[in-house]
Amino acid sequence: MLSLPGQLIIAVGIAVAAVAAAIHLSTAFLAVSPPNTLTKRHGAAIDDYIYPEFERVWKLFAPNPLQQNIAVQARAEIRTREGGTATTGWRDLSAQDGAAIRHNPLPSHTQQNELRRAWEFYVGSHDAQERPQGMRGSLSEQYIRRIVMLRFGREEDGGIVGRIQVRSATTPVAPPSWSDEKIDTKTVYRTLPWWTVTTHDIPEAKSR
Repeated sequence: MLSLPGQLIIAVGIAVAAVAAAIHLSTAFLAVSPPNTLTKRHGAAIDDYIYPEFERVWKLFAPNPLQQNIAVQARAEIRTREGGTATTGWRDLSAQDGAAIRHNPLPSHTQQNELRRAWEFYVGSHDAQERPQGMRGSLSEQYIRRIVMLRFGREEDGGIVGRIQVRSATTPVAPPSWSDEKIDTKTVYRTLPWWTVTTHDIPEAKSR
């Protein structure tokens, strides 16, 4: 039999857990519910709580599950010590994130979502000719450049990075062996123009 103080501590702990669970479930419900008075008035607070840790990606489920693997890759043009230029090979940034996540029971949000969301941001704010649409288009380009430079660093292969280029490699997922569906699993590339690196593209940790 627990003493009275012990019982009080347990009771308080249960009450706090119940309140926290109620707040979490209520906020999660409001985040996916149709617009209403509460979401209109407290939308910013709801988003701050939900994103990014509790974000939901409904494309994982029917009727439109994800059917493609999309890898974001980058390469750099460097200025050598001799005064010339050289181009690096393509570096698969998505594969690097995948390797960091694999066998990691608690992967970081950065490893899971930073690059993927940045690419979705870019695609959603550019047309087929890679022309930015409004301020969001320009912002998405800056975001991509900073992520790439964070991965490469100011110096690469013994030279200074002067320009970078990004592309996506989209590979359809093959149907299961029991399916009669025929899908071309050939990888399709979307290659962006070369971007000149500026001081704004270099993360502070790399520019010092």
